[in-house]
Amino acid sequence: WKKRNEPDQPVWLPTILLLLVIFQAVLGMWTVTWQLKPVVVMGHLLGGFSTLALLVLLALRTVGRDLSIDARPIGRNFAGVVLLIVIMQIALGGWTSTNYAAVACPDFPTCQGKWLPEADFQEAFVLWRGLGVNYEFGILEHPARVAIHWTHRLGALITFVMVGWLSLKLLRSGSSRGVSSGWMILVLLSTQILLGISNVVMALPLAIAVAHNLVGAFLLLSVLFVNFQLWQRQR
Repeated sequence: WKKRNEPDQPVWLPTILLLLVIFQAVLGMWTVTWQLKPVVVMGHLLGGFSTLALLVLLALRTVGRDLSIDARPIGRNFAGVVLLIVIMQIALGGWTSTNYAAVACPDFPTCQGKWLPEADFQEAFVLWRGLGVNYEFGILEHPARVAIHWTHRLGALITFVMVGWLSLKLLRSGSSRGVSSGWMILVLLSTQILLGISNVVMALPLAIAVAHNLVGAFLLLSVLFVNFQLWQRQR
């Protein structure tokens, strides 16, 4: 908690982290008792990513160093939008995994040999189907799984464009910190795209699937770090 002689110490971040960890425990229980309900498992994944991100943000807030970069060549709002896109893509990845849709399209760049495969978007994104259903190995028909997988691919394309644009803005910012952050994001983004393609063409090998999650977490942290750099100067 905040001390009177330490006015810059954060209060809300540790509080939110505590509540999030408690909620993660509840989600872990529901994951078992509700038989791998996709929305719960996805929430558990997002909770883990959020915990990691908030811990890093807390460390940045308490490190006491000026890490700021000039926001004018990049734009704080633009960086915030990119961060939101990365979070949404992680959520889509979680939804793909929890509905066992990762191998619904075994070819790349097409799906089932088509640019517009047969897909059931209406069934693909139903979040709540009641209790008492065992979701192990999934319950969706193939067209619904294709819709989820195809949406994740489209999300990856949008993420690639927006995050790549952010990295280019950083590389052209003229700031040594901005250039370093730009290269960091660009390397992570390229690695993540290659891992995603490898998951498709190699039928989801465990090592690559784990690496895809790990690099996704680092990509989230790198974009979060840039947002912190852009807002620290104003603060």
